[in-house]
Amino acid sequence: MVKKSSGLLTIEDMKEHEKLPDWLVKEYKTFEETVLDPTFPCYFGMKGQRKGELRYAYISQKDWSNLPAAVGEFLALFKSETKIKHGLFLFVEPFETEQELDRYRTQFWEILQYLHEQDEKAWPEDHPRDPDHFLWDFHFEGEPIFVFGNAPAYKQRKTRNLGNAMVLGFQPRAIFQGLEGTEKGGIMSREKVRERVEKWDQLPKHPDISHYGDPDHHEWKQSFIGDDSIPVTGKCPFHHKEMVKQST
Repeated sequence: MVKKSSGLLTIEDMKEHEKLPDWLVKEYKTFEETVLDPTFPCYFGMKGQRKGELRYAYISQKDWSNLPAAVGEFLALFKSETKIKHGLFLFVEPFETEQELDRYRTQFWEILQYLHEQDEKAWPEDHPRDPDHFLWDFHFEGEPIFVFGNAPAYKQRKTRNLGNAMVLGFQPRAIFQGLEGTEKGGIMSREKVRERVEKWDQLPKHPDISHYGDPDHHEWKQSFIGDDSIPVTGKCPFHHKEMVKQST
């Protein structure tokens, strides 16, 4: 009997195949092989996978109800063990056939919108609600989180392709303490990773990739970049609950 997706999973849980849906077993295997490739650009993901510090969750196409609890459990874990910089990877059950990149981008923002609407804690007063503000970032349970999407439709930017499932990465902003955009350590770390990314993708850095706090940058565009070198245009699909109420 397949276990219903009900919360946060460890690396040990991901190896108990009889308790997981077949699609997740397959996609996790691809994820692990990709992230543990010695040339994989993200040191954080590689190290976390090797040491068993990453956490995982999954949702089906028809049921996302476990998502708020899973992210909440992850944030509680992250706060309780400050020396371990856990990351969370959410696996989304694949569509019956592979879709165009825009379909994955749409679902990515639908998932974040759903998570926001289920959030019972207030958004911090001093953080912007409008994604067009350069200091906007996504929050859940009062915590700022950088969320980024990976999908099978990425053909050129291979670092954003982790298998046949869309995979959302959740990184609490606190992970980057000491590695901020203007800090020497942050600048050096980002440059090293970006060099490796460009080597993997055989493409220059995407124009929407920058650092949080850059006044010429919109964080939401970095969450789901294009499979090219063209800046993302248009408005962010995310709508804060408070702003929706104000407009009605």
